[in-house]
Amino acid sequence: MSITDLDDLLGDDEIEFGNAPDDASLSRVSELANQQVMLQQRVEELEQDLKIAKEDLRKVSEQDLPEALNESGLSEIKLQDGTKITVTDFVSAYISKEREQEAFGWLEDHGYADIIKHEVTVRFNKDEDTKAHETVDALRARGLIPTDKKSVHASTLKAWAKEQTQKGVDIPEQLFGIFIGSKTKIVKS
Repeated sequence: MSITDLDDLLGDDEIEFGNAPDDASLSRVSELANQQVMLQQRVEELEQDLKIAKEDLRKVSEQDLPEALNESGLSEIKLQDGTKITVTDFVSAYISKEREQEAFGWLEDHGYADIIKHEVTVRFNKDEDTKAHETVDALRARGLIPTDKKSVHASTLKAWAKEQTQKGVDIPEQLFGIFIGSKTKIVKS
């Protein structure tokens, strides 16, 4: 395309491009962009390091140190500096999305439906405001607060699983992702 063609394409209107940035401005932009890239990489590295450190800490506190204390016949030890190390048992549990319905069914069938929360939500398109307000008003008039979601809060599930395992109730460990273990707690005085 020639300059004449470009003029024909753009028409007779004048175009102002403004002032082009000087070399110092471009240099500053380039320097800050490079700094951002380096900082972003550093944050990603630190996040990865933190993830690894957390896993290492979990392994030592939930496996290595409890096992070493157990092998020594100890459940608690106090160091010379006053630091107290104790071993406590714990239970963790979770319900995966894939097995959610099966887990809820099991809870309901075995008399534990009361730990399942049921929330009802209704979505309306933006042009259905009147319908949405009417529905909310009707539900509220009945003493209800609308939403629809079934779930078991993580803390509730963990407490329930701990209680049931302590009672000796046979619950499907795979279904509820149950893990029973020990971990150490260190308290400095």
